[in-house]
Amino acid sequence: MSAKQQAAADWTSGTPAIVYQACGACKHIWYFHRSFCPSCGATDVADHKASGEGVVHAISVVTRAATPEARARVPYAVVLVDMAEGFRMMGHGENDLRIGERVRARFEDFTGRIVPFFARS
Repeated sequence: MSAKQQAAADWTSGTPAIVYQACGACKHIWYFHRSFCPSCGATDVADHKASGEGVVHAISVVTRAATPEARARVPYAVVLVDMAEGFRMMGHGENDLRIGERVRARFEDFTGRIVPFFARS
């Protein structure tokens, strides 16, 4: 595995980390891997590991899951978090979180895969 591939390993590939990207040309940052900048189209992108810290932007508590595996976890919260590094991402979280609360990500198993789980920091 190359150094670039190692830096990009995150929770989507089973590694307990959140990786975001930044553009070398326009300095735009974003979450979810792309081979080009969604702002200016440049291909000079770099991977960075996020701190896991952020603020709750929105929360939705799921009470009716779509799969038998997820039904076993009902109720569960899906949260939208403004991360300290300047990007926004979704993850799971404590059911009683409120908008504006500071949170920190840890990683938990959900239906056989690790996912970011946000708890109060």
